[in-house]
Amino acid sequence: MKKTVSVLLAAATVAGSLLSAMPAAKADGGRIAAGVAGGLIGGALLGGAIAASRPAYAAPAPVYVEEPVCHWERQRVWDDYNGLWRFRRIRVCD
Repeated sequence: MKKTVSVLLAAATVAGSLLSAMPAAKADGGRIAAGVAGGLIGGALLGGAIAASRPAYAAPAPVYVEEPVCHWERQRVWDDYNGLWRFRRIRVCD
């Protein structure tokens, strides 16, 4: 609850300071509209040029490797510590 109140208080403070410092809007003969239109056109041209360019890094083609055929076998081994035969699984590849 404390975090929510803190965030709302901070947002209200920022909004209040912005509203008090904003001047009245004026058209000034269309200069603002020309600036906005120029910015949009320039951004579209720059964005299109960046999107059409090649990526800096091209990934190599995939390489497929055939692995040998493997299977699991049980192998009997002597356990010196316990003094008996044990079985362990080993992987055998051809």
